[in-house]
Amino acid sequence: MRLLLISNSTNAGEAYLEHPLDQIKSFLGSIPVKALFIPYAGVTISFDEYTTRVSKRFREIAHEITSVHEADDPVQAVQQAEAIVVGGGNTFHLAKLMQQEGLIDAIREKVLAGTPYIGWSAGSNMACPSIRTTNDMPIVEPVSFQALNLVPFQINPHYLDANPE
Repeated sequence: MRLLLISNSTNAGEAYLEHPLDQIKSFLGSIPVKALFIPYAGVTISFDEYTTRVSKRFREIAHEITSVHEADDPVQAVQQAEAIVVGGGNTFHLAKLMQQEGLIDAIREKVLAGTPYIGWSAGSNMACPSIRTTNDMPIVEPVSFQALNLVPFQINPHYLDANPE
């Protein structure tokens, strides 16, 4: 199993996905990959805008992004993906839509079979057994709190290296 779990997409003063871009490039390698993006955590941006933002950064490192929200058959899109990329935003929204589209088992099976998985923020939460450690507001109610169960521990992303007064 190949996982790259990132705490957040943006550090203060940096461009979107700037800090993990070298690690993403190294993780995916130099041969161009067609990655499937899961934008379902995006709630303050449209899925189209979110996909464009992520696609732009991935093109910089010679990888292609397609989005599951544009697929006629989301499960088949997962099955055909060379990598799975799950973005951040609201974990409850992400879990609910992944459950509705039947993607939990499909992604889990695909990743366990060796397909690379990249997730940041909510995408990292989804790699855990459950979403119970998210700090997100429960803006929707997923069918359950169960996640992909790719790692045997819980993650609480958004570590901040702050020095409080």
